Amino acid sequence: MDVLIVGGTGLISTAITRQLVAAGHDVTLYNRGETDAQIPDSVSVIRGDRTEYEKFEEQLGGREFDAVVDMVCFSPDDAESAVRAFSDSVDRYVFCSTIDVYSRPVSRMPLTEETPRQPPTSDYGREKAAAEDVFFEAYEESGFPAVVLRPWHTYGEGGRLIHSLGDRTSYIDRIRAGKPVVVHGDGTSVWAPCHRDDVARSFVAAVEAKGSVVEGEAYHVTAEEHLTWNEYHRGVAAALDAPDPELVHVPSDVLFEVAPERTGGLRDHFQYSTVFDNSKAKRDLDHEQTIGWEEGVKRTVGWLDENDEIESWESDPLSDRIVAAWRESRDELVSRFER
Repeated sequence: MDVLIVGGTGLISTAITRQLVAAGHDVTLYNRGETDAQIPDSVSVIRGDRTEYEKFEEQLGGREFDAVVDMVCFSPDDAESAVRAFSDSVDRYVFCSTIDVYSRPVSRMPLTEETPRQPPTSDYGREKAAAEDVFFEAYEESGFPAVVLRPWHTYGEGGRLIHSLGDRTSYIDRIRAGKPVVVHGDGTSVWAPCHRDDVARSFVAAVEAKGSVVEGEAYHVTAEEHLTWNEYHRGVAAALDAPDPELVHVPSDVLFEVAPERTGGLRDHFQYSTVFDNSKAKRDLDHEQTIGWEEGVKRTVGWLDENDEIESWESDPLSDRIVAAWRESRDELVSRFER
């Protein structure tokens, strides 16, 4: 198949590119050329900015591809441009959406693809949901062959490990050094990271799916291994042969107040327990999580080590400041009730 990837050099899309080539497909990337990525030599590249809609449609509208995988469609305007560009020239259009289209906290789990999407979790989710609607409407009105995939937390080589205070790599050095780790709440909210290779495999399956069974459909492509945040951090330590981590639990709302610039992910995502039903993607796309958390951590941190991207824990004093202040405040509170 002749496959176009709009993007193609991000965390997930690099894996999609490699897997498509390995499966024998001809792959062309469309991007601005601003991100370095190791991609196979056989991949062709077209330079351009997909937000320059007239040029984007002129560059790609006259070319025929068997399938398009769009990794950088972030708004309904982007989606409308894609429909104009590809309506008469592709047999399959795969749109990378997000589970941010759903509201949180949720009242019932697991979430299915029919779970209400309003209000979405974030502005990012709102724009992605509006883009989905453009594609669903185009499918209903003209048969535009769109498939919507909704990943959750995806990690892997080329990316970082997230934590309650963001994604600074000093977290990894803290784990290795046996330093205290700040954990939001009591650490029992549920999180489910999925390695980018497993997510990418489902995108490739959506490209290759026979017939029209997947068109006009949305699919969760998320993890099957659900961890509490306590297990998450202990898994990181185990993967790195580090000491069992000392987890210091601090209420999420306190962290929002003392570190607003570092807790955007916590505010919108990490504080909530969410479980997604992947059965639809398992049925139609053979979606499967094959890389467990500890193995994925080893691979991700190995890449960071090789690229000298891990900061010293001493370069980021925020965790120690929070731990010290929290312990002092807690001890003072407890002392007021001692008899």
